[in-house]
Amino acid sequence: MTTRTWIITGASRGFGRALAESALAAGDHVVAAVRRRESVADLEEKYPDDCLIAKFDVRDVTAAAGLVRDALDRFGRLDVLVNNAGRAVVGAVEEVGDAQLRELMDLHLFGPAALVRAALPAMRERGTGTIVQMSSQGGRMSFPGVAAYSASKFALEGWSEALAGEVAPFGIRVMIVEPSRFRTGFHTADVLEFAEASETYGDVLAGVRADMAGVDGLQEGDPARAAEIIVSLAHGAEVPLRLPLGREAVERISGAYRCGLDEVELWAETARSADFEGVPASVRPI
Repeated sequence: MTTRTWIITGASRGFGRALAESALAAGDHVVAAVRRRESVADLEEKYPDDCLIAKFDVRDVTAAAGLVRDALDRFGRLDVLVNNAGRAVVGAVEEVGDAQLRELMDLHLFGPAALVRAALPAMRERGTGTIVQMSSQGGRMSFPGVAAYSASKFALEGWSEALAGEVAPFGIRVMIVEPSRFRTGFHTADVLEFAEASETYGDVLAGVRADMAGVDGLQEGDPARAAEIIVSLAHGAEVPLRLPLGREAVERISGAYRCGLDEVELWAETARSADFEGVPASVRPI
């Protein structure tokens, strides 16, 4: 396989760490973008010629260009960008404040957007590249208690779907990964944040809070296997726009699509009646 050069954010643990290990084992070059260099020092020691550690905070959009420049200076090319860094806040809409919501948007939308913009010129110049956006099954469906997290992932997915159409003519691919539950550390106490519980929503969200707090170490998803799939696809000739990852993701996302279609069809005639009589439907370029 042709050697690829990767930038992977949030490479210190979870999917990011598994992807870095898998790509390096495949003979690729990896720029591991982390907030703490020591968290991936062992990878640099094991792969001194192929692994570059870059201190990087996704929320600092001004640092995106420098990270891409580091990759190009060290390895001469950039083939795969993985926007992986992320976390969640659990709480009702009235319990999660503006600061928490904005931080998730910075982490899951504005930071990745800045990094994609920084990476595109180099990819476009070579006429090839793959952008992997780590979303979630929560990026296609939502439920009480995860509004802030899902809002940020819904935004990332809408942004990325438009991006895919814009960059396809230049040979650049976009893959949105939608995992279910994997043993990544996502549900550990130092990653998963719980908004202060209110009396109003205490009973409504009790089950959700208990479930989210108690699942760490019990998740059915294997991060190493997921990383192998993503690395293999990045090396392959074709990638899906969306990749639900894990059995639960396939079932829950499929169910959300079916439910949504049923509702559209149920209200279709009412919806159509909002148009002017006799005016033809819009003709769009896409």
